[in-house]
Parts: sequence; structure tokens; C-alpha cells
Amino acid sequence: PAVAPHSNCYALDNSSHLVDFTDWIGHVITHEGKDLVVRFCKDVEFRSQMGYIDFGRFNYFVAGSGSIDFIQGFYNGDLTNCEHTFDKMGRSSQVNIICGSCLSGGGCKGQFGCICGITYDESKCRILVEIAIPCARRESRVFEGFTVGFHPRSWEVVYNGLTQIGFEKPHRDFSFGTAQPQVPLYLTAISSLASLVRKPSYKVYPEEGLEIRLSGSAASGVAPTTLSPTLLLVNWRCERIRDSPYKVYILIPVEGYDPIEFTLTKFCDYTQRGWATFGVISCVLIFLSVVSCCGGFIYKTRIEGLFALPGMTLLSACLEAVSGDSYGNSQASWEERRYGSI
Repeated sequence: PAVAPHSNCYALDNSSHLVDFTDWIGHVITHEGKDLVVRFCKDVEFRSQMGYIDFGRFNYFVAGSGSIDFIQGFYNGDLTNCEHTFDKMGRSSQVNIICGSCLSGGGCKGQFGCICGITYDESKCRILVEIAIPCARRESRVFEGFTVGFHPRSWEVVYNGLTQIGFEKPHRDFSFGTAQPQVPLYLTAISSLASLVRKPSYKVYPEEGLEIRLSGSAASGVAPTTLSPTLLLVNWRCERIRDSPYKVYILIPVEGYDPIEFTLTKFCDYTQRGWATFGVISCVLIFLSVVSCCGGFIYKTRIEGLFALPGMTLLSACLEAVSGDSYGNSQASWEERRYGSI
């Protein structure tokens, strides 16, 4: 699965593959005969006997184009003599990364690569640095733009196609309690690629003891978009008590990319009644109520006659009035039928 690295020193290449440079953080890359130093994913410095001049601290890491594989941006360097730069952000720099050797053909003697070239702008408040390094191995192909969160506009579980720390494997601290019967998950994706998302599935370990049921629009195969997130409702019920949490592995296939995978954990401190049991009990209670009411009406009708039913007296009086008889005759006729003639 595509899991977010433990640092922000990573990038997605032009084919959406994850390249993690976490182990490179802080490595010093230099140029022979030059005083400029690049500390990978940290900062760019100009070192001399007069002291250090900071040309920015690490800000972003993205894919490049053409002969440039990746680009790093550095901002908020020293302000001296650069007080009027864009947005008053001080000195800045851009580091273009080439996987392999310098384009000029020069070999790198350093273990972690070397600086191939340096270009200053006229004000010397910004520099462009080109470095060559042995790039890290490309990993999973990431479905960019895909998110999973507990709210329609959040991404606690998956962000930009990467499973976030805490849900990449079972974590006791991220477990859900016994009393929580369901967990809503909202899925979003870029509209143009939403049709690539397939129906989610799950596995639970141990296989017995926790009943799982997926529902919602996402479980039905509806394509998620940024404007219209789909809902994946994870319904679970504890059937067996367990000291350690149950592990639920959710997998969302994506055509042409590595699947989205994340893990939810569930504590079961006590057992819970099933949804079917609750439904059966409700139906039985409704049936008994209907039978009791019908039985009461039948009994009362047999003992007191038809006029024991609610509303029959009023209905009879209305019919007598409509029949056209005089009030006295109607009243007498009604009383005779009600009590019998003397």
C-alpha cells in the first residue's frame, strides 16, 4: 500500500510513483571550489570566512520536467540586503535534482552526489542550484487526489492517495470503543479519475468474533468526487469479548494504481445484540399490540353490540338526520333501536 513517509522529504514522480528521501535528510552536498552547500531537505547555505548566509529553508518537494527529475524549493532565508524581495521572504533558492550524473558530463565524487552548477540572480537574493544524486527506489504508484476522512471535507485516514500514519497498520491508540456501532468514512477523488475507483472490501482478524457489514454509497460502487463525496459506513458488532482490539483491513481497488489500504481497530469489552435480533423483537411487539387491540374490539362488540364501537353512536345520529324524519320520530326510532320498545 501507498503509505505516507515519516517525513515531508518525499515526492511523487511524473508517473505518480512515490520516491522517499527520508534517509537523505541533512546530507551535505557540495561543489568543488565553491562555498555553497546544500543540506538535503533542510536548507541552502553560502559558507565563507565572513560567516554563513542562509538562502532559504526547505519548503516543498515536487516532480520536475524534461531532464530535471525533481525540484526542491527553499524560502525564508536571510533578509540582509534582500529586504524588498517578493513578499519580504528574504533569500530563497531552487534546487533542481537530476537522478544520476550531471548533464555536463562531470562525475560526482561525493557519496551522496554533488552540485553540478550554480546560478545567481542579479540581486543575489535567489539562486538556482543543480545537483546530481543517486535517487531512491521508486515505490507504490499513488492515486493522487484521493482522500478518506471521518467528515466530508477531512482526510485523517488517506490524504492525496497516501495512507496516513496511525491507519497504515494496527495502532491501539487509534482504536474505536465497544459502544461505537459504526464508523462513517467519506471518500473523495478527482472527478476525471473517479471512475477508476472500485468497490471496497475488507478482512478482519481474528476472523470470528466481530461482525462487519459495509454500507453506504461507496459500498454500492458510486464514484466519489471532490464536490460529491461518497459514504462508506463500517457497521460492526462485538460477538466475542477480546483483550486486544480486532483488526479490520479495508481495501479500495483503483484501476491502474496500487490499491488504497488502511486499517481500523475495534475494542470489544462486552458483547452486543445483533441488528436481526432487534428487528425480530420489534416485529413481535407490533404484532402482539395489533392482536390485543383487535381482540378487545371483538370482545366489546359481542358484549355491548355494534354501538360499542367508537363513533357508531354519532354515525347513527347523522344517518337519522339525513333520512328526513322529524326530530321526534327520529329520536324515538333511535331510542327504540338502542334500548328496545317498552
